Amino acid sequence: MFGLGAKNIGIDLGTANTLVYMEGKGIVLREPSVVAKNTQTDKVIAVGSEAREMIGRTPANIAAIRPMKDGVIADYDTTAAMLKYFIEKTVGNAKPSAMICVPSGVTEVEKRAVIDAARVAGAREAFVIEEPFAAAIGAGLPVMDPTGSMVVDIGGGTTDVATISLGGIVSSTSIRQAGDKFNSAIINYVHSNFNLLIGERTAEDIKIQIGSASVEKATNIESINIRGRDLVSGLPKSVDVKAVDVANAIQDVVQDIIVAIKETLEQTSPEIAADVIDHGIVLTGGGALLKNLPDVISEATKVPVFIAQDPLDCVALGTGKSLKNIELMRKSRR
Repeated sequence: MFGLGAKNIGIDLGTANTLVYMEGKGIVLREPSVVAKNTQTDKVIAVGSEAREMIGRTPANIAAIRPMKDGVIADYDTTAAMLKYFIEKTVGNAKPSAMICVPSGVTEVEKRAVIDAARVAGAREAFVIEEPFAAAIGAGLPVMDPTGSMVVDIGGGTTDVATISLGGIVSSTSIRQAGDKFNSAIINYVHSNFNLLIGERTAEDIKIQIGSASVEKATNIESINIRGRDLVSGLPKSVDVKAVDVANAIQDVVQDIIVAIKETLEQTSPEIAADVIDHGIVLTGGGALLKNLPDVISEATKVPVFIAQDPLDCVALGTGKSLKNIELMRKSRR
């Protein structure tokens, strides 16, 4: 059990970013989930923001990698090293208890990997909580009440959709279609239409600046000038990219998210579906900030859709708030 007065922390261990919540202080760390390693010695060179700056700019013997893929651990040792860095940066040499989020629908093996990595990284004990439930808590939804709430958490690796009532998840769907897939679609579009090779960071910038879930409304957004490497000449080149074309490029991912939302609604009871119609669907995660996404989802589902306050922080806030709920910790422990 969590020790009284201990520096307990909640960790949103995301594919793209990691956030750490500390009791009494709120969110104390917000860093990219990136590690730079020397490939010859396997030594960690940099973690977080410093490592992200190295992506696409490292010499042959250094690799900047993201050890989380699709919301789960892809590289165990590197994830443990990253967690150790974040925990020490947050609480020093203390041995905190940690509540860590995992996507809904992950296997027991994947949950155990997260718990073990946290312990190797220095946590005294670790618990897991499903991402959409943590997001709902962080968004301030009445998760313990006998009323249905629906949350859609669009992160970097996964989109987690869940209906929640009486302190538990009633129905949920987790798909590996989220922020990273938006970026991949943009990279592929630029490659196919301009013979231009761009990196993840450029695709992310395009998505943030002119990305739109609605093709129709994208006509009102100005184009953007981007730079990359010409695949024909091999030389640097800049081109103008239209928002409408970017919207078309990411439509498949948008539609997959809508299908996941509809499937989750179909799995739930009529009573909870009625509550969702009354209270609406709440969007959390970085993907919630994609332009015109609430309108597109609302049009497809005929349900009101809202973006949570501080959507990027909801999961981390939820893990932090759940630290105080001992019964929830017992249920979440695996």
